[in-house]
Amino acid sequence: MRFVMRGALITLAAICGPSAAFADNPLGLYVGVGAGVANIDNNNYAYPFGYNGGFHDHDAAWKVMLGVKPLPFLGAEAEYLDFGSGHGNPGYYGVGSYYDYGAFSHPKASILYGVGYLPLPLPYLDVFGKLGIAHLQTNIDYQVCTSVTPIAGGGLTCNGSTSARIDQSNTELAYGAGVQVHFQDFLFRAEYERISSSYGYPSAVMVSASWMF
Repeated sequence: MRFVMRGALITLAAICGPSAAFADNPLGLYVGVGAGVANIDNNNYAYPFGYNGGFHDHDAAWKVMLGVKPLPFLGAEAEYLDFGSGHGNPGYYGVGSYYDYGAFSHPKASILYGVGYLPLPLPYLDVFGKLGIAHLQTNIDYQVCTSVTPIAGGGLTCNGSTSARIDQSNTELAYGAGVQVHFQDFLFRAEYERISSSYGYPSAVMVSASWMF
């Protein structure tokens, strides 16, 4: 009998726990932070001017977010995601094939997502996908050789250089997916996010922790 009563109490707690949390927080508000690894894959050949190399690098990423989940299957999130810095490949551009080198890129974005949750019969686990709009900012710093001399057997000698910078902003599609576990007032998440842009596709694999208030 004690085992039956104990099982009934556990079942009741599982049912009433989320309901009580929902009553205290009817909009399902939460705030969180995350960290992970970014892939900085910027196709900078698409730029109409300036650095003409490409990027394909990895770096540490971080984010902060604010979300709501007023319905079990639907929510929204606003976040700021910093993809970190990636080093670029050298390239050529302009009259006389000027040589670029020493470049690095630092993409970051403000994103507004709609979030959809699968209707799973598991009160402490969510599988979700999200789709939204990102304001992507990409800063590129690099060096330009003002004149070059070919080296026998291939390569170039840089006879002088100057620093240059490109600041690019554009609004693009953002999307992602992941899983989320509930523990009391906390949410623990693993997810993948990506921004689609003609200047590249910065993406990140993130883990995060959020607090429901």
